[in-house]
Amino acid sequence: MAPTLEPSLIKNKMKREEMARKAKKAKGQRKLEKRLAQAKLEAKDPAAKKKRLAENVPRTLDNMREFDPSFLTADPSAEASGSGTGGITDETAADIANDPFADYFTSTDDPSIPPKILITTSPKASKSTYDFCDELVGVFPGAEFIRRKKGKGFEMGRIAGWAAGEDMKKPNAITLIHLPSGPTAYFKLTSIELTKQIYGHARATSHFPELVLNNFVTRLGHSVGRLFQTLFPPMPEFEGRQVVTLHNQRDFLFFRRHRYAFRSTEKVALQEIGPRFTLKLRSLRKGIPAVKNLGEAPKPLEFDTGDEEEESKEEGKLVPPKQDEFLWAWKPELETTRKTFFL
Repeated sequence: MAPTLEPSLIKNKMKREEMARKAKKAKGQRKLEKRLAQAKLEAKDPAAKKKRLAENVPRTLDNMREFDPSFLTADPSAEASGSGTGGITDETAADIANDPFADYFTSTDDPSIPPKILITTSPKASKSTYDFCDELVGVFPGAEFIRRKKGKGFEMGRIAGWAAGEDMKKPNAITLIHLPSGPTAYFKLTSIELTKQIYGHARATSHFPELVLNNFVTRLGHSVGRLFQTLFPPMPEFEGRQVVTLHNQRDFLFFRRHRYAFRSTEKVALQEIGPRFTLKLRSLRKGIPAVKNLGEAPKPLEFDTGDEEEESKEEGKLVPPKQDEFLWAWKPELETTRKTFFL
């Protein structure tokens, strides 16, 4: 057999390119023959294919995420091997039973009544922000949009439900507040596409949609997922065939809304309704946003008489806090590696 000559050693450019093309074609042909032989072998032995797929798992940032028992609800390696610990499950159940949304999920109210949602904007919002708020009103049953008024007494801690902020005349943030006592989540908002910008979109109906939450595996992720659950009625209307999806991938929350149609007993088609956008959690506060009245008059002089002070607050009246108390806030130093995720 004559020794093969490397194309890089050939001085003639045309001959060198021809040799390189032939070598590339021969390499592709060998790979094709190998795949065909492997497919023929696996057709006779399905166990060989199952073994190959179990061993050939691609390494991604998602399946290589760092395990931190302080905030992860389960060890990913334990889930892959089929083993788990009962203590982690009990701890997670205790967190869910005592979180701020427990009253909502244990309520005996009519599940067909949608939760009340107030949507507003930052002061002096632009047209693009108002268009985005109109889309949100159509997504959440029971939502109502009210324009933000100017002047004192309209701070976020006094009005809130959904609040959209903007920068450069485009919406860039969402503050989501669970009333009456919090918590408050602040998200960065990107990649907005309204319904009219989606080609071939479906028309939305007034039916209550189903909600699908994907990959919320940490304690913080469970809190965020349950916060979004409180925005939709507990009982969806299945005849509308509408589904809202919040997919968490590497701490980015992808929002989508589709209508599904059964083509057969095995096939289902999806048609996107819109809108679509991406959220990134930046902070989670314990209560409602703080209200700092910098221009208020100083308090009058008071003397301690030793008697118990009478409560000045009216029964049932919620007073916004003076200072924010953060449960979690994103900082650059938290992301020690690319495999560090929090949701």
